[in-house]
Amino acid sequence: MQRRQLMILGGTLLAASPLTWAAVTETDAASGIRLALERGAESAIAGLGKTDGFMGNPAVKIELPGYLKDGAKLLKMTGQGKQVDDLLLAMNRAAEAAVPAARPLLLNAVKSMSVEDALQIVKGSDDSVTQFFAAKTREPLTAQFLPIVTQATQKVALADKYNAVAGKGVGFGLVKSEDANIQQYVTKRALDGLFLMIAEEERKIRKDPLASGSALLKKVFGG
Repeated sequence: MQRRQLMILGGTLLAASPLTWAAVTETDAASGIRLALERGAESAIAGLGKTDGFMGNPAVKIELPGYLKDGAKLLKMTGQGKQVDDLLLAMNRAAEAAVPAARPLLLNAVKSMSVEDALQIVKGSDDSVTQFFAAKTREPLTAQFLPIVTQATQKVALADKYNAVAGKGVGFGLVKSEDANIQQYVTKRALDGLFLMIAEEERKIRKDPLASGSALLKKVFGG
């Protein structure tokens, strides 16, 4: 591929003039994106794949969906508050247990990224990172997460009741069909949270590449 002179400015790919802007090549840009995503993935996994990684983070904490959240308030009023709390804790602990399994797939997706993929992320919107990882890894990660989540939630008393009540709620339009199974719901929310935190880490690098300590990231994102 022809090595055009490029620059990164505010997350946008622009034609660069060597007299006015520090230029980088397509190869540099692609390498910079790969490094940024790899760091973002590692940071997100480290932050989420630990005790209270989900439960203690309001941005990704997994709550009950739809009317079930309101129903939980009623259960607490009838003396079943501990069961509800146990269910919420189990849901978030399940996500925390599943996240470390994502590391190999995420890093392989980054390593196999093409120059075109990398430049599309640079030119894309704030959620371009999420879109990339979702397209490349959501399906296989769902298959990896689901057994872990199932094992973590099956011992909770309200888990089966959740599935029974949520299944009925679908028929009344009160619960989305994809949220009617607690294991699938937690798996989906765990992946949403993971992709969100990766995107947040990537945005930090774009905003302040000097803080990354990487000469390549400074070159690519510090234009």
